[in-house]
Amino acid sequence: MQAMILNRLKTPLVWTTLPDREPAPGQIRVRVTACGVCRTDLHVVDGELPRPLLPIIPGHEIVGRIDALGSGVVGLSLGERVGIPWLGHTCGTCPYCRMNRENLCDHPVFTGFTRDGGFATAAIADARFAFPLGEAGTDVSLAPLLCAGLIGWRSLAIAGDGRKLGLYGFGAAAHIIAQVARWQGRSVYAFTRPGDAATQAFARSLGAVWAGGSDERPADLLDAAIIFAPVGDLVPLALKAVRKGGRVVCAGIHMSDIPAFPYALLWEERQLMSVANLTRQDGIDFLRQVPEMGIVTRTTTYRLEDANAALADLRAGRFEGAAVLVP
Repeated sequence: MQAMILNRLKTPLVWTTLPDREPAPGQIRVRVTACGVCRTDLHVVDGELPRPLLPIIPGHEIVGRIDALGSGVVGLSLGERVGIPWLGHTCGTCPYCRMNRENLCDHPVFTGFTRDGGFATAAIADARFAFPLGEAGTDVSLAPLLCAGLIGWRSLAIAGDGRKLGLYGFGAAAHIIAQVARWQGRSVYAFTRPGDAATQAFARSLGAVWAGGSDERPADLLDAAIIFAPVGDLVPLALKAVRKGGRVVCAGIHMSDIPAFPYALLWEERQLMSVANLTRQDGIDFLRQVPEMGIVTRTTTYRLEDANAALADLRAGRFEGAAVLVP
């Protein structure tokens, strides 16, 4: 197998040939056909997340075909197309797992962070944490759904049922969840980098009723806002934009420090919440409804060996939607 490996933090990934790996009991091996490039991958490479397993193969928006089954695997078959997400394994015994909150497991394994991921031609995964994808949709179009879509879906649920929804940072996750929110009958307000007319036009093309810079405010107060950009300075701005009793959800796994802000912004029962990881049930619920939602992912494809260029372009915001590596 070939892979792009992170040997040291804050250094480029290295193209490497490795021996083929065999799945252990309860695991599957997947021939990777597409792997999305997520902002979390940037956080891993840039050393913004604590205690990665190094060396590591990043990538956790994996689509592929099963080409080997470990003993004891049931419900999956050779040749089946599956998706492998960020949450790669949970202990099943800690208090959070017992409360059906496995996204907060005390002893988790994360794909592309503490277990090798999908920036490779093959990947090993826990069979219980692989989602059957069926045959509808292309591999490239499905890959961003495995994290950008899933985290966006969980964030949308935590944001509540409000009809006027603000999305701060209109990248891979927001461009998917904007479509989901419109399918649910909500009004979407898109907040981008100030002056980013191209991304604002992109948001309007996906049905946003308003699009502007993060330093602007629409005429309407929002019921809820989701912050996808890893920028702590957006928190006070989002609190200003939501109504009394409104909710602001921080959707990223990493965010720069939130600046001090007046208590008046939080008062009147506004809520500030965060999203951590996902559960398998999130994946089941979301992926089951994807065909009905009519989601169209905007993707830019890169060869696997060009993963460093994809990461650099993501960091610089050089494309709309999501980047996807294709071996």
